[in-house]
Amino acid sequence: MAEALAVRREVTVICGRPSYDPTERRRWKLWQTEHLDKGKPGSIVVIRVGSTAYPRMRMNLRILNYLTYVALSVPRALFLPCDVVLAMTDPPFQGIVGAFVALLKRKPYVYNIQDLYPDMAVGGSIVKPGILARIWERLHGWALRRASCVVVLGQDMCARIAAKGVDPARVNIVRHGTAILPDGCAPAPLDPQVIRAIRSDFRFVLLHAGNLGFYGAWDTLIAAARELVQENIGLVFVGDGAQRASMEVAAGGSANVRFLPFFAASKIPSVLAAADMHVVTVKRGLEGVVVPSKMYGILAAGKPILAVAPGETDAAALGARQGFAVSADPAKPAELVAIIRALAANPGKVKEMGVAALAAAPTYDRVKELQKFVQIMDRLSAEKIAAQQASLR
Repeated sequence: MAEALAVRREVTVICGRPSYDPTERRRWKLWQTEHLDKGKPGSIVVIRVGSTAYPRMRMNLRILNYLTYVALSVPRALFLPCDVVLAMTDPPFQGIVGAFVALLKRKPYVYNIQDLYPDMAVGGSIVKPGILARIWERLHGWALRRASCVVVLGQDMCARIAAKGVDPARVNIVRHGTAILPDGCAPAPLDPQVIRAIRSDFRFVLLHAGNLGFYGAWDTLIAAARELVQENIGLVFVGDGAQRASMEVAAGGSANVRFLPFFAASKIPSVLAAADMHVVTVKRGLEGVVVPSKMYGILAAGKPILAVAPGETDAAALGARQGFAVSADPAKPAELVAIIRALAANPGKVKEMGVAALAAAPTYDRVKELQKFVQIMDRLSAEKIAAQQASLR
């Protein structure tokens, strides 16, 4: 995003010290500045404040990372010249902080929502319904109304935001999208070891690759898989997350449910290619709160999708419209079993959905999606110039 915006403007990013990957750690300093593409027009300046950088798996330490980041980044932001303030949703209350910074600086505010809080925190039982959630929701509603533009990941999230009283005309959909290979460019070679590790000896493989967080209909998936154990249909999870341990307990050693760790990023094409069908899941009540963006990489791999999610979610709605997905009620294991059986028995249908997936993928070209961000900033710039000219008349 920063690179796309920096083609015609300067971008300053205020972030904390990395806490995702130990190979990316930085020594502590109150703040440190990095210049990307130095000397080119539209440079990117990264200012890293001296936040704590504890591993993210422990929630109390993760919150400390968030708080120290905000305490150090806000004062720094207030003294940086800018035309527009853009905030995302990590930390979870960053949208509110960004709105306050924009208000104090008297600048347009763009709120880019990746995960919808506090809905996500309440839905995941991270925060209990009560006074804290109500205060958070009220402040978040103020931040949404304060924004010149709200950017969301999909139509389902757009509907969620509109239901909070935000004018739909101020909500823009910018999807994560996926990298589309240019015509004539050969795809990366596949790793047969990765494919064997995932497929094992199953005749039909359903694969969920990604974070195993609170948002998925895991009980429904595992219950359905247990019904299919005699049919040699495998359900494979590649990844990790807060729910993995409880999911392994629920699977109870079922022979057709397997858990594998994340593979290296270079192996992602092989992971995507290994499955007959990929699973995208959102449990009921969280449609529009969580938007699984892995869907676009699956489409580029030419693989069909089984959306274990409400019909309003993008994966289900777009999949039905463009023919690359079928959906199942995330609360009905029996319905899911019937759908999986029918698909496993109809390889022609699965192949047809894969062709539809590949045809749909260019619609979500990441380059085109990023250009939507550029257009939003161009529009805000034009509005600012028009307002300045009007004030001089």
